Parts: sequence; C-alpha cells; structure tokens
Amino acid sequence: MLSDIEIAQNAKLRPIQEVAHQLGLGPDDLELYGKYKAKIGSDVWDRVKNNSHGKLIYTTAITATAAGEGKTCTAIGLVQALGQLGKKTMVCLREPSLGPTFGIKGGAAGGGYAQVVPMEDINLHFTGDIHAVGTAHNLLAAIIDNHIVQGNELNIDPKRVLWRRVMDMNDRQLRNIVVGLGGPGNGVAKESGFDITVASEIMAILCLAEDMDDLKNRLGRMLVAYTRDKQPVYARDLGVVGSLAVLLKDALKPNLVQTLEGQPAFIHGGPFANIAHGNNSIVATRLALKLADYVVTEGGFAADLGAEKFFDIVHGYSGLTPDVAVLVASVRALNMHGGVPREDVAKTNLKALEQGLSNLRKHVANLQKFGLPVVVAINRFPTDEPAELELVERACAELEVKAAISEVVSKGGPGGRELAEAVLAALTEEENRFQPLYDWSRPIKEKMDILAQEIYGADGVVYTTRAEQDIQALTDMGYGNLPICVAKTQHSLSDNPALKGAPSNWTLTVREVRASLGAGFLVPLTGDMMTMPGLPRLPAANRIDIDSDGTITGLS
Repeated sequence: MLSDIEIAQNAKLRPIQEVAHQLGLGPDDLELYGKYKAKIGSDVWDRVKNNSHGKLIYTTAITATAAGEGKTCTAIGLVQALGQLGKKTMVCLREPSLGPTFGIKGGAAGGGYAQVVPMEDINLHFTGDIHAVGTAHNLLAAIIDNHIVQGNELNIDPKRVLWRRVMDMNDRQLRNIVVGLGGPGNGVAKESGFDITVASEIMAILCLAEDMDDLKNRLGRMLVAYTRDKQPVYARDLGVVGSLAVLLKDALKPNLVQTLEGQPAFIHGGPFANIAHGNNSIVATRLALKLADYVVTEGGFAADLGAEKFFDIVHGYSGLTPDVAVLVASVRALNMHGGVPREDVAKTNLKALEQGLSNLRKHVANLQKFGLPVVVAINRFPTDEPAELELVERACAELEVKAAISEVVSKGGPGGRELAEAVLAALTEEENRFQPLYDWSRPIKEKMDILAQEIYGADGVVYTTRAEQDIQALTDMGYGNLPICVAKTQHSLSDNPALKGAPSNWTLTVREVRASLGAGFLVPLTGDMMTMPGLPRLPAANRIDIDSDGTITGLS
C-alpha cells in the first residue's frame, strides 16, 4: 500500500466551490485560500441557524498507545462510508499542530484511504489559524512586560505574572527560562517559560467562543497576573482586547476542505486534550449540524480526555449534545494494554489481548455513564487474526454494545460501511439519555473527586500545598463554580503513563490548579504533565523532505 502522503498526492481533489455546493453554500459564502481550501463567511450562520439540526456522532478512543488506535482516520472513514450510503454528512476535526507533526506523530489528517485533503497544507501552515493564536498570545505577553517597564500603573508583581509565551513547536529547552537579562533597558528580569501554542488559553477561547462578541468578552476575562497586593489583573485591564480580536478575526471562521472521497470537512481549532479541552470549535460544529444530516466529530486522545471534556465542558457552553459515541480500538493497542512490548504487538497473544480489554471495558463504561449509545469501531490492521477480532467482538457483546470491523484505512468508505450501518442502527434503536457527569456548582474538590474516581478509576485525590492554595484562592475569588479541565497524561487512565489497562488501587496527584477564566474552566495539573512537549529521540522532522519540483515526502 502507498504511504499516506502518496495516497493524498495521487487523489483527484474537487474544487472547493463544488464541495461547498453540497452544503448549499455559494461563492459569496467562501473566502478562498487557493483551489482546495476556504473559510466560511461569518454571515452564513444567520442564514442557516433555523435549519433542521443534524445528528452528532462523537468519535473517541481507548487509551493512546504507540501501536496506534486510528481515531482520526476512523472518523474520516465513517463520514466517507456514510457518504457511500447516500447520507448528507460531513466531518469536524481539529487542526494539526506543527509540534507533533515534526515531533513524534507526523501528520494528523487521517491515514491511508481515510484522509482529509490537501493533506500537506492541513498538516503544515494551513490557513494560519494557529499562527494567529500564537501571535495574539505573545502580543499580550509583550504588553504585560512593557506595562511593567513603562511605569507599571497596575502595580503588577513581576514575580506573579501568569502569562507565559507560546510557540507551535515541541521544545523542552524553553519550558522554564529567565527573561529580561541585560539591564533595565531590556525589561525586568524574571522567570518565565513557553507553552505549545495549542495549549494557549486563547486557542481554547477560539474553540469555545460563539461569535466575535463572545470572543472579545472571553479574551477580556483572561487572568494574566496579580498585583503586589495580590489583586487579580485581567487582559481587559491592559486595554489590548481589541488588538487580540483583530489578530483572530479570520481564525474565528471555520476552514472548509474535503475527504479523499469528496465529503465536506471543517478543520478548525486545535486545543490538545491532555492539556486543554481537546475539541474543535463550537462555531464549526454548530454550523455543520445545520448544513448536514450527520456530523462526525472527534475529541483528542481517549474518552477520559477529549470526550469527557466535550460532555462536561463544551456541552455546557454550547448546548451541543452528542447522539452516539463511537469508541475506536485496535487489537495492536489492546495488546499493549495487556503488557505486550511495542515490537511484538502484531503477534497473536490472546492472553495479553484479554488483559488489555480491561481498558476497552473501562472506556465503554465511562461513556455509558453519560447516557450515550456506544458503538465500538475495531480498527483492523493487516496482521490481525480472526481469533483476535472475535475475542474483541465477544467482549463487546458481553458489554451489550454494538461493534463493527472498520477497514477504512485500506479501503476508504467501502471499508467503513459495516461501521456506518452500526452507527445508524444505534441512532434509531437505542435511547440517548445524555447528561454531564457533574454539576458545575459543586466545590472544586468534589468535581475533581468525581472525575478521578468515576472516569480515571482512582481511589481518591491528593493535593500538593500549592494546589490547596490555588483551590482556596480560586474559591475565594468566586471561580469555584467553573468546570474542570484536567491536564493529564494521555498514555494512561491514571496520572502515571507507565500504567496500562485499567489501573486500580492508585491515587491521583494534583500539583497545581491554573485558572483559564476566559475559556471558562479550571485546569488541575496532575502527575508530571507538561504544557510544552519535547521532541523524541528520532523526530519526524528527520524524515520530512521536499524535492526540486515541490513534492513533499515523509509527512505521514
């Protein structure tokens, strides 16, 4: 089989105007970015908001492993399969960050014959949205430091500036730095650091804002520092909200592209699910549900991260309600959860597979706690044996959830027809009793306990002294009624990435709690979770190249 990028480069793309026409959009609704990309004008919503509401299919996965689960390609392949069945459908995904693209992951536009295209553009600079977020974030950082130097009218304590800088690249060297060295003319010397751009609160705001007015209100509420007498300083106090909004005016508009089989796709926003809320924009998903009958979206990483945050945070701010959850699993990944090393995941090992199924069972149980119908998509790899697939299917039958083999990577839409039919059956045959897991009005620690015990499987939560102080301060400030957006490793249900399967007899550690008041949630940092990733020993950047004709290789 060809590589992902070879498949994408060989595809015959439809002009983006034709793709838009499928959705009832005309030339005046598009802001073109070349032949195959466009932004959707902000006035479209007013015209379609009274349309009938489509069904929202939420795609998530078991806990991430190096063996691969295939969540994004399954979401794309499902849309292609629904298209094969004659359904009016589209997919809503997040934009890939350059950090993972050149780091450990490579491209993030799907795989094989289940991709969104133009693949190279989507994986690289796309329409510039992530750069706009980074520029706005760093403008605010510069304004804060300049305010301190230029008289400090707000009496900001340089040691209590919360707003770090960002860049869209993995660089562990910049996690903790000292800035302002070299004398008074170069600013105030203080400790600072960088986060990855997609962890910026501005990225979270972009994806949670309903329109420009909401965006500006949220930007103004961002907590950026404290004064010397411990009073909060917000972005609005610095008079810069208008400039931030100007930088984000185009980024707020959804990006329209297509699948390999020509179905429409919105790719918009890119918050990480292990740091932020991990879902594409409300603007894009809300619009898609008025333009298509079936909308497939996905949340980052596993159901304990992106999915939980959609159900408990995104739903609360948007009213967007999933109609069914698709849980993606692969035999290879389940083998790793059963203790098999990465190099042996393709070997048949039914005992390890049975042990690894504990992770699948836990995620199914978690999704059912939200009252959702669940369909398990078994992402088939060429090395999978019938006995392995039968074992996974039998486990799903015991859980009384529908399961379907998915071969969208190797076959595209036709390889996802069984999955599409199972999803359609769940939509018509099973009751959707969706409800969030907790009430926002509960105290911070109660909400944290619910997530730790109900979703992660912990016995309880312990807090460092700093976390205790953070919780008390945020409660005293009146922010205890915000939802919780846990920053946690994606490699385990626990806060220890080495623990696979469904760990038990462990305690979650919260080391600090950050306030994302503009986004509208609190962020407990657990375990050793970092907000600036590092590069692996052999980064994907080492295999990416371009020839004299402009053909890119190695991006997959």
